[in-house]
Amino acid sequence: MAKTVLVTGGAGYIGSHTVLQLLLAGFKAVVVDNLENSSEVAIKRVAELAGEFGKNIIFHKIDIRDKEALEKVFASTTFDAVIHFAGLKAVGESVHKPLLYYNNNIIGTINLLEVMSAHGCKKLVFSSSATVYGWPKEVPCTEEFDLSATNPYGRTKLFIEEICRDIHISDPDWSIILLRYFNPVGAHPSGHIGEDPRGFPNNLMPFVQQVAVGRRPALTVFGNDYSTKDGTGVRDYIHVVDLSDGHISALQKLFDGSEIGCEVYNLGTGKGTSVLEMVAAFEKASGKEIPLVIAGRRPGDAEIVYASTAKAEKELHWKAKYGIEEMCRDQWNWASMNPWGYGCPDPAD
Repeated sequence: MAKTVLVTGGAGYIGSHTVLQLLLAGFKAVVVDNLENSSEVAIKRVAELAGEFGKNIIFHKIDIRDKEALEKVFASTTFDAVIHFAGLKAVGESVHKPLLYYNNNIIGTINLLEVMSAHGCKKLVFSSSATVYGWPKEVPCTEEFDLSATNPYGRTKLFIEEICRDIHISDPDWSIILLRYFNPVGAHPSGHIGEDPRGFPNNLMPFVQQVAVGRRPALTVFGNDYSTKDGTGVRDYIHVVDLSDGHISALQKLFDGSEIGCEVYNLGTGKGTSVLEMVAAFEKASGKEIPLVIAGRRPGDAEIVYASTAKAEKELHWKAKYGIEEMCRDQWNWASMNPWGYGCPDPAD
């Protein structure tokens, strides 16, 4: 029997790619998403890309803070596990609107966990983040590092991790895997699904992409005086398809009968790439020049952050396959086919 997985935030960037990999791996997927920062078009395209497996997806437009609506979904379907992506994720916005982030991310998650518990579904994969490492004193970041967050968004991820640990201590029937992502980029090789941030992009690659298709005049690089090879910050970029496969590996671990408890894994490549290296790789992939504006460092930005991936490789049997060339090739393929993302040009943009 095919296992049925609830995916919260499954219409978003990482969510939609993971739902596609789930379908292709033979799972049934039920997606709930409030579409605040995503598009139902992504779900339609996932179903098309999944071919014969496209019939195994159901979508509900629901905000996970609406407990009654969530209850109805659980009452109508028996879930074998939940992958929890739903949440707001813009660092800058979280600093200006902390209550919005605590309300959406933490209260939404508590609702979800309460409903899961009431329906006896106690297997969870949670979308955490490398932001829980704060400003690491050394690299690579291992899962045992001290945790500290430097902004409200990061704190919501940290608090939810702690909530998950506490739940498992209180009830050992829970099996929870916390996945700490590094910097997801790229798109599905088909070019039909990809990242489509609403409003101002918060991350490097959507910004680069919007410059390449003519939606923005130049890329602002924050800080070129770090003690790195070219003065710009270094991050661990991971292809979104590799990241999605990491969720399938985590699910399989939840289902293989091993004692999990509440376990945490980094998902990254284990390699650091500077901002300028990433821009150069994108220029090569797209054939477009990306004009740069150099600005001062952003407060709160760490100099070098990349993952130790040894634990995921050993215990999840998962390893990133793609390098920055493929990330940039697929990102450009998506951008050139969908210059305005899933929508059409916004006259106010």
